[in-house]
Amino acid sequence: MVGKNIALGSYDSDLRSAKGTSIQKGLLIKIARVFTLFFIDTLSSIAAWILALAYGTPIDSPWVQNPSFILLNISVQLVIFSTIGLYRPGFHRRNNWGIIQAVSISVLLLSFIAFLYEPNRYISRSSLLLYWSLSIVFVCTSRLIFDLSTKFVRRKGMIRHPIFLITPPEERDYHLRLVKKEDCYNIQGIADSSCLDLASRDKTFEYLRSQGITEAFVSWSAIKNRLYISWHFSTAGITLKMLPSEYESRHPNSTLCMVGDIHCPTISAPIIVGSDFWMKRLLDIVFSTVLVCLLSPVYLLIAILIKLDSPGPVFFRQKRVGLNSKEFKIWKFRTMVTNAEKLQKELEAKNEVKDGVLFKLKDDPRVTKIGKFLRAYSLDELPQIFNVLAGEMSLVGPRPLPLRDVEKFTNRHFIRQDVLPGITGLWQVSGRSNIDNFEDAVKLDLYYIENWSIWLDFRILLRTVKVVLRKTGAY
Repeated sequence: MVGKNIALGSYDSDLRSAKGTSIQKGLLIKIARVFTLFFIDTLSSIAAWILALAYGTPIDSPWVQNPSFILLNISVQLVIFSTIGLYRPGFHRRNNWGIIQAVSISVLLLSFIAFLYEPNRYISRSSLLLYWSLSIVFVCTSRLIFDLSTKFVRRKGMIRHPIFLITPPEERDYHLRLVKKEDCYNIQGIADSSCLDLASRDKTFEYLRSQGITEAFVSWSAIKNRLYISWHFSTAGITLKMLPSEYESRHPNSTLCMVGDIHCPTISAPIIVGSDFWMKRLLDIVFSTVLVCLLSPVYLLIAILIKLDSPGPVFFRQKRVGLNSKEFKIWKFRTMVTNAEKLQKELEAKNEVKDGVLFKLKDDPRVTKIGKFLRAYSLDELPQIFNVLAGEMSLVGPRPLPLRDVEKFTNRHFIRQDVLPGITGLWQVSGRSNIDNFEDAVKLDLYYIENWSIWLDFRILLRTVKVVLRKTGAY
């Protein structure tokens, strides 16, 4: 049991990054299971082919004389098995109807290929029917033996998956019965949803790692308001399975598997933990370096125009709140008069953002002539590429906000600070300054965090180019 009262932990990295390099928990057992099934399926298919040729009507054909055609038959069948999902755990390996479908498809496919290349000499009809029926019988029987053997070994306490259950007291008995129906788990501990609170989270995941937990079963009621917590399980290499009380909702990145007699939304841990985030960081460095080289003439031209337009420095540096609520200075081309921050206090009454968290003013008198042009095409943001190279920002992520804005945050807003801030983000490509309610912006940031992937970053970058060229919502 993980204790409830644990001191507030510190967050040293983006919640999508892993604390050290590791592989998915329980991966070796999964690989061993798949290879064992591959092996017995191969033996079953070879035995079926040999018996079919021995007892069927003989025919003089390279398809039955050349051993390479046996490998072709078996390879096609195994590929179809894999495509249908017969090597996934649990119910899938016992799916006899799926096996019948897969064998039938493979036999039909091979018959079609043979008809095209050897219409008169392939295999006799009796041998073909024997191969089809024996393949089904042998594969189903061997998998049944494998399943019974696995259950026997597990009753002896071996090859059981160490798991952790997080569920509220009122649902604990129900969820325990549900998990125990599978008869393949060792429950290493049980806790209520408070172990996922910010104050307890570091201690919880440290405990899960130390116990070698491969899967965590978490009730939907315990996680529905903490959807971003799935990243913590992912970066710990732990597969997350959600036990829903109701069926109307499920996490956007989850797939369904059977636990007991219900469909359980499951978020599998990556094979190499944290690899996708480090790929993101590598792409940030590569793209930023290329952009700095290509845009050097543009930097120089903008600097000259700013100097000619108004007195003051070329660059503007402002304190922003970034990852883990740490302050850093963001780089921008100066688009306002030099005393702009002091003048903001006089303009607060004209703020056009309804809830007052952000400060936006369409016809801001502090903006210079060249500043309006730079803002219209977001050229003032170009120096932030150096923040990306320094590791303070990413190309894509929630925008880092000034201290003035963050001071007005409520607790639910601070999820934005658990990921690396970005030059552009889902908020910026979904309306930019046209979004006049901070809660709407937070919803977009939360959606980005929950659904993040390298592909989503690419889509946002492409949409950013389109939005900037159209000057959508820019001022």
